[in-house]
Formats: sequence, C-alpha cells, structure tokens
Amino acid sequence: MSKIISIDYGLKRIGIAITDELKMFAFGLTTVSNFEIISFLKKTINEEEVDTIVIGKPLQSNNNPSEIEDQILLFIKKLKKIFPKIIITRYDERFTSLIAKQTISNSGINKKKRMNKSLVDKISATIILQSYLEKK
Repeated sequence: MSKIISIDYGLKRIGIAITDELKMFAFGLTTVSNFEIISFLKKTINEEEVDTIVIGKPLQSNNNPSEIEDQILLFIKKLKKIFPKIIITRYDERFTSLIAKQTISNSGINKKKRMNKSLVDKISATIILQSYLEKK
C-alpha cells in the first residue's frame, strides 16, 4: 500500500512527515536542508511507495499568501517535473508552527531541545499531514 508525505517548506529547512500504510496516522520523519530535499524525496518516494505529497500552504490571517508562496510554487513546479506520477496537493498550514511550539513546550522537553527549529519543522509537517488526513 502507498503512503502520503507532507512537507513544511522553508528556505533553509524542510520538515517531512509520512503516513502509515493505511493512511490513518501521520508520523514526523525528519527535517532536511532545502538543497537536499530532491535527493531525499527520490529515495523516500521509491522506498516508501509514496503516491501523494501534501505541501503546506502558508496563508496570512487575512487569507493572503505568505511571502514564501512564490518559492513554494517554484518548488511544486520542480516536483511535478521530477515526479509526474505523484499527486501533489496543498493544505492550509496557518498556525502549525505555533501549535508545534506549544506541543513541544507541553511535552516537557528541555529548553535547549525546544529551541531546535528542526524539531518545530518536523512537528509542523506532522500537524499538516494529520490535519489533511482528518479532513479527508
């Protein structure tokens, strides 16, 4: 059975989450640097039999696109060219970073680990994917 990957896109780091084979639960996978994302996705899509990529859509509170949206659109164009058989969809990611930070804070993780932005990106990707699954 195939899986779904979600991406919390950033200019420096990209948070990645993946579903189980039944596509019921999202699990934080990792955070990769922006320049490593394509090679990481090639390997993971092949190994995990991924059929869908969900990419966070960062909207401002007034529903206007975030400043990074142009970069995300270029990234999606590149993905469609490299992975023509993969479904690429978007999902509203408003407040996921805040929710991720609150989740980390509530988990009892020490302050040094709470400051780790990679952890926030990975948890944000997980929140995006779990929200997408629940809405589906």
